[in-house]
Amino acid sequence: MTPGQATAKAAYLAENVMHFARVLRGAGIPLGSDRVLLALRALTLGGLEHRADFKATLAACLIDRPEQIAMFEQAFYVFWRDPDLLGRIMAMMLPRIEGNIVRPPPPENRRLADALFGRSEAQSPPDLPEQIELDATMTFSQAEILRKADFETMSSEEWASAKRMISRLVLQVARRRTRRFRSARGGRSLDWAATLRASARGGDLAALRFRKPRMRPAPLVVLADISGSMSKYSRMLLHFTHALSMSDVKVTSFVFGTRLTPISRQLRQRDPDLAVAAVVRQVEDWSGGTRITTCLHAFNRDWMRRVLAQNATLLLISDGLEHGPTEELEFEMDRLHRSCRQLVWLNPLLRFDGFEPRAAGIRAMLPHVDAFLPAHNLESLEALGHMLGPAIEN
Repeated sequence: MTPGQATAKAAYLAENVMHFARVLRGAGIPLGSDRVLLALRALTLGGLEHRADFKATLAACLIDRPEQIAMFEQAFYVFWRDPDLLGRIMAMMLPRIEGNIVRPPPPENRRLADALFGRSEAQSPPDLPEQIELDATMTFSQAEILRKADFETMSSEEWASAKRMISRLVLQVARRRTRRFRSARGGRSLDWAATLRASARGGDLAALRFRKPRMRPAPLVVLADISGSMSKYSRMLLHFTHALSMSDVKVTSFVFGTRLTPISRQLRQRDPDLAVAAVVRQVEDWSGGTRITTCLHAFNRDWMRRVLAQNATLLLISDGLEHGPTEELEFEMDRLHRSCRQLVWLNPLLRFDGFEPRAAGIRAMLPHVDAFLPAHNLESLEALGHMLGPAIEN
């Protein structure tokens, strides 16, 4: 190989590594130019003999958090896939990425898809004059469409807007008084311990100290149905649950289909797409059958005393389509209702104007709930946010 050919291949490699770094940055992984230069230097020193070494070198230089690994793995597979060369490390010879060569990523990684492929021509913004002329109308229309759109149909830009709206809903969760106190400038409750300490330090009578109860958001418990009839809306509401989990609200989450599965640990990841994908991998009965009575019995037996002991609000997400006798279902719902501060049932079937509770399961569950609300778009979640944020409890 002549020196000129070696220089050309090195330039090709640098160009593709820079393009790969832009893809990762567009997918949400923060990267600076120093990381790219470090990766290029490491590849120069380490060589390109093995694909595993090439991948490990890029991962060591470009990512620094465990939650970024899953996004990096999928981006690496999509960007550097080279089946024609039987897996040999010839990434420096790859042309620029094209949509008809690379397989698109899974649905839960829309931000990665947008970073790789960009938006289609049909989704491209209009010319500048038309945009200026219709600016106010389009803004209002897009906001209204966003409030009524399903999370599964949203692009990255729409998802970012929806996430900002959800963050405003999170702030409306009610705060309740606790048994602990903190100092206050005034009030009716004297802090005798603080007053005596101030008097002892000063050697004379000191000004009275006051205290008031500490406030914290009321805890939430989420029970989400992930059966086949609910899977389309369960994923949307899991994003909402993830947003709640990222706030200062204590949220304990479960999903159920044919069995009950706790998912609070999976939702602790900061990236919402990776968190929901981790839930899907963890759950074995996603989009399967439903056994509401069995799962509620398992929750009441194993988890009720642990997660509802702090006067929590329970969000039950289900369509209530239970088959078979409903006497036990009614008993479990009554027991659940008596154990929580408030039981809110979110049912996507309420999106139909002519909905009537004709199913036996719905009729058995409905008398034991404090609120019966729809949950299929942002507009319904706004109503839920207003309902969860009443006046502060005494």
